[in-house]
Amino acid sequence: MSSQQVAEERTDISPRTERDPSPEDGEDRGSVLALLERISSVIVPIGVTLYAVLYLGVSEMYGVFGINPQQAGVDQSVLLGRLMGTLILMLLVILPTLGLIVGLCWVADKLTGGALGRLVGAIRRRPWLAALLAALWCGATYRGLFVIFGSPDLFIMVVIAVGLGVLTFLVPLRLMRRRPVGRAATKVLVSALTSIGLGFLLILAMVQGAVEVRETGQANELLSFVGFQDQWTIIKNAEDDKPLYDGRWMMLLGESDGTYIFYDCDKLETFRRPMETTNLSALQLDPEREEGYTCGDLAAD
Repeated sequence: MSSQQVAEERTDISPRTERDPSPEDGEDRGSVLALLERISSVIVPIGVTLYAVLYLGVSEMYGVFGINPQQAGVDQSVLLGRLMGTLILMLLVILPTLGLIVGLCWVADKLTGGALGRLVGAIRRRPWLAALLAALWCGATYRGLFVIFGSPDLFIMVVIAVGLGVLTFLVPLRLMRRRPVGRAATKVLVSALTSIGLGFLLILAMVQGAVEVRETGQANELLSFVGFQDQWTIIKNAEDDKPLYDGRWMMLLGESDGTYIFYDCDKLETFRRPMETTNLSALQLDPEREEGYTCGDLAAD
């Protein structure tokens, strides 16, 4: 067989075809990665700052009873587990809320014939206006801090928030928008301040809930979400198993280093007892209280 015939036979063989990667596949992968980057740039700082702020909230919550979380047996590992559960619950609430907001904005954009989208695009094309809106939002996130350290009037809080945002955040945010790295840092900063503001509001709600427990002997749902156990027991002597303190119900705040921490609702007192001399009986979690029940019946004695 001549070389010419072999060449002709080889030309009859169809070349092996391989599917070239479609440009759309690359665009899809790029869009997914960009979406994940944007989500992580918002979720990560919110989670980290909320964890730090909620740790302060748990300390303030137990401080209402005159103790710290470590004395109640709430160490870092226990606190991490409780706060992670709280963050997951918050995420389950935040995600549908964001989805609802996005859906409403989409509907509003369709109803206005795309005017809302053009307005947002016009704002983004004007860096000073975008920086101003971000600065005002950053100033508004300090509202929770104002409420914790004092309760000024709404007008005063608005003036302070606007002044704080314009004077301290406007120019830095405008300069940060000149580069892509700066714009990404702006998102992280706004997200972190937003989570801090929400965290301070949560601290206020947790402290108010702890005060309510101290006065009424009953915890609300928020305290249950952050891991506070509304647990009551009757204390007995370990030697003869006889009830102590007239058999009254005591709240078990926790245990640490061989010591129980109790709260006496009737006397509004927090006290400790060694575990080796104490028996717990008739444990109840979230007991029902009659309407109008309050603590402190024996506080004046």
